[in-house]
Amino acid sequence: MALVDTSLVSGPLPTVVTFAGAVGLAVLVLSRRRGHLLRSVPICLIAAVVLTVVGWVVVEKIWRGFPDPIQTSVYVWIGVGLLGLLLVVPRVVAARRWWTTVLALLATVAVVATAALQVNLVFAAYPTVGSALGLDAAEKVGLDEATNRTADPITGSSLESVWTPPADLPSGGRILDTPIPGTVSGFAARNAQVYLPPAYFAPRRPLLPVLVLMAGQPGAPDDWLTGGRLVQTMDAYAADHGGLAPVVVVADATGSAVANPLCVDSPLGNVATYLSTDVPAWVRGTLQIDPDPSAWAVGGLSYGGTCALQMATNFPQVYPTFLVLSGQLEPTLGDRRRTLDAAFGGSEAAFEAVNPMNLLATKRYDGSAGVFVVGADDPEYKGYAAQLVAAARAAGMDVQYLEVPGGHSYQTWSEGLRREIGWLGTRTGITS
Repeated sequence: MALVDTSLVSGPLPTVVTFAGAVGLAVLVLSRRRGHLLRSVPICLIAAVVLTVVGWVVVEKIWRGFPDPIQTSVYVWIGVGLLGLLLVVPRVVAARRWWTTVLALLATVAVVATAALQVNLVFAAYPTVGSALGLDAAEKVGLDEATNRTADPITGSSLESVWTPPADLPSGGRILDTPIPGTVSGFAARNAQVYLPPAYFAPRRPLLPVLVLMAGQPGAPDDWLTGGRLVQTMDAYAADHGGLAPVVVVADATGSAVANPLCVDSPLGNVATYLSTDVPAWVRGTLQIDPDPSAWAVGGLSYGGTCALQMATNFPQVYPTFLVLSGQLEPTLGDRRRTLDAAFGGSEAAFEAVNPMNLLATKRYDGSAGVFVVGADDPEYKGYAAQLVAAARAAGMDVQYLEVPGGHSYQTWSEGLRREIGWLGTRTGITS
């Protein structure tokens, strides 16, 4: 368990791996053979640079699959990993003893591991060894156990005031991996990940509030379980409140790891209807939860944060409470023209009809409340958040602004959820 919980983003392990990678690169580069130093190394270096530059051009200039450019350091470390993979070829071919081949392979593993670790440090997508290995943070539960209903469920103006946890309550929550069909929208979503807190498994169940979360782009619902540390945050909150916590539905808002359907109804996919109609209908019809919209919140990170504000402004009757973690100023495919052409038939009016900034300028949202969280080292998104907060307050929303340590990464997003789960619990009726 100590190894599983070892941090990949702080502590000694990143330093040790990086040192091993530097030694490994030296092993692959240095040689007594002049031909290796004068021919093989320059050729491999040029090839690594060319492949990295080609990858950058394809991703950033041709495909343009992400609304924000990927940090230059990510490409640099990808190039280092490629260099290690290329250098091992001449070393193995020229090897005369078995141990030199093994040494070259181990050196390559160290270089590639270092490159991967450094990329992970940018995004903090895998905070621990266990998360990188795909080890589950919570016990899985089947749909039958999640959908059974208890008689005479507990309700109250604040659940904590009327709730007494039974002695046999589980110590932690459980995860339900389940499809949520796009019955009305037709949206082909990947499976949702549903966190069910300990109190959900009580013999007499309290009607818990619901938090619908979305991941970023690129991304998947599972990201909230790894980099987002959802289970750890919710279990800690539940431990402080007798097993009570929101039921968290991590819904798919993109349809694939790299798709960007902009969280609207468009030729790219009817995501808005999926999240505002299909997901709530499935949750209310399948799980035993509080159906009152006042007990419902929506949130997300990056693309998912933008999507959360889109839900809160377009469907305030469904999601009167929201948590925006590093959301964009507006839904985008990288620039306004491309966004209009791909999703709105080129119509500026159609875009403005669903764009949060335009809605906040023309409508009132006196019953809505939310929090905007951004990393202290993320100046671009801090600027977005400042504009969104001002617009939301002018439209009557009760909103707060929070900066936490970190950049545009899971360090920020996991910490943002951890800090604001108390506010969400109060807002949705767990505490008063």
